[in-house]
Amino acid sequence: MAKKGGLNGKEKAAILLIGLGPDKSAQIFSQLPDDEIEELTLEIANMRKVSPEEKEAVMEEFYQICLAKEFISEGGIGYAKEVLEKAMGSQKALEIINKLTASLQVRPFDFVRKADASQLLNFIQNEHPQTLALILSYLSASQSATILASLPQDKQADVAQRIATMDSTSPEIIKEVELVLERKLSSMVTQDYASTGGIQSIVDILNSVDRGTEKFIMETLEIQNADLAEEIRKRMFVFEDIINLDSVSIQRFIREIDNSELSVALKGSTEEVKEIIFANMSKRMGEMLKEDMEFMGPVRLRDVEEAQQKIVNVIRKLEEAGEIIIARGGGDELIV
Repeated sequence: MAKKGGLNGKEKAAILLIGLGPDKSAQIFSQLPDDEIEELTLEIANMRKVSPEEKEAVMEEFYQICLAKEFISEGGIGYAKEVLEKAMGSQKALEIINKLTASLQVRPFDFVRKADASQLLNFIQNEHPQTLALILSYLSASQSATILASLPQDKQADVAQRIATMDSTSPEIIKEVELVLERKLSSMVTQDYASTGGIQSIVDILNSVDRGTEKFIMETLEIQNADLAEEIRKRMFVFEDIINLDSVSIQRFIREIDNSELSVALKGSTEEVKEIIFANMSKRMGEMLKEDMEFMGPVRLRDVEEAQQKIVNVIRKLEEAGEIIIARGGGDELIV
């Protein structure tokens, strides 16, 4: 039944559900997504026989993890590790905690991710750019975007570049930064290096900041590190990238945009973008849009950027929903 190297996670879950019985298993199933229910159902169906030793080992492991989780909720990972070490030794305690952090995806700065971004800014805005980069790489993209946009411009591109080029950070450094932000915190358990930051991290952040901040950071990076800027741009979708969309995708997002919003956005766009937009709408609609733009007169740059960002957000949402396709990286790869 099980592999020679030991039971995998799915097999353990199936054995646990068998051991708990149908009533408790049904309660657990009600909390799981459909795909996991299907996988576990198949695993249970294919499991012919479970030895008493396997069942006991799985139940014992589950109990220990539940116990560790309870200790963590009481006093954090450090407290849980200390209690478990006293009860069952250092090695066993570390194994349990490592399994728990892996299953729960425990990450540093968990307490920070629950904070309001504008309040958090007051605590960290004067920190060194490298410290800021470390913290922002662990926050949600929306939190990081708010903070990055609020930093002085001379810091924005610097912090963005440090996030993009960040590879790994030792647990000791992360712990030290956490201690500065909060006395009671969750420390790193494993002694491995934690992957943080990177290109995708800064792309997610830049995709969430306002258009002005995005443009400034990208223009600065192009001067400071052209290769890095190009790599970031390959993974992003900005307003000017509309020219790379196919006609079906352009017509699809136009249906979602208010004409007044579109006319403001086009006031500050390139001729190439205007041409492809007009080419993908009816002649009558195009003429009306051009009239709106003509009678609109001068428009503030900030209003143009906000309108363009709204359109980009609509395009990104349509992409996430699988309704349009965006080609990235200048190659043949398509991301649906």
